[in-house]
Amino acid sequence: MTNKKLYRSDTDKVFAGICGGLGEYFNVDPVLLRLFWLLVVIFTGFFPGVVAYIFAALVVPKKPASHHAPHEAA
Repeated sequence: MTNKKLYRSDTDKVFAGICGGLGEYFNVDPVLLRLFWLLVVIFTGFFPGVVAYIFAALVVPKKPASHHAPHEAA
């Protein structure tokens, strides 16, 4: 059993990496999460969705350097 933790993505991000990090955590395509987030923002009003995203960007930590996948030698 692996101990998964939620981090902001530093490789698959548009703004702060929240949807990319959620996609990595839940093994879901981040594009689907971004579309879902867009629908939530549209149907709940602009302000609550943006505030929730900013809050998530402040609370969810960046991925530590030790969690990065090792680079392959060329």
